[in-house]
Amino acid sequence: SRRDPHTADLVLVIEGEEKAVSTEGQGPVDACFNAMRALFPHEAVLERYEVKAVTGGTDAQAEVVVKLTEDGKSVLGSGADIDTLVASCRAYVHALNKLIVKRERKAPDALTA
Repeated sequence: SRRDPHTADLVLVIEGEEKAVSTEGQGPVDACFNAMRALFPHEAVLERYEVKAVTGGTDAQAEVVVKLTEDGKSVLGSGADIDTLVASCRAYVHALNKLIVKRERKAPDALTA
């Protein structure tokens, strides 16, 4: 049977400006990650997505780890929350921020004579 696409409504603060988007995906996590790509376009590839329960019980805290690779550089991002989707978004944002820092470090310094 055909499954309806999942949707994500996401708001991110990018360089001090609030941006919002609504996207679809094959599942809720895919929809969230597509939303981030729509709000902050990038070429990074999701290499790994891992969910671990940090605590036990019905109110377990989930920790999500994602690995993003861009231009041969890989970063890990992590996020935790009782909601796996929220933890997933936090992990992806964490990884994206690390990639941005790596990009800026890669830029050559101004030449001096």
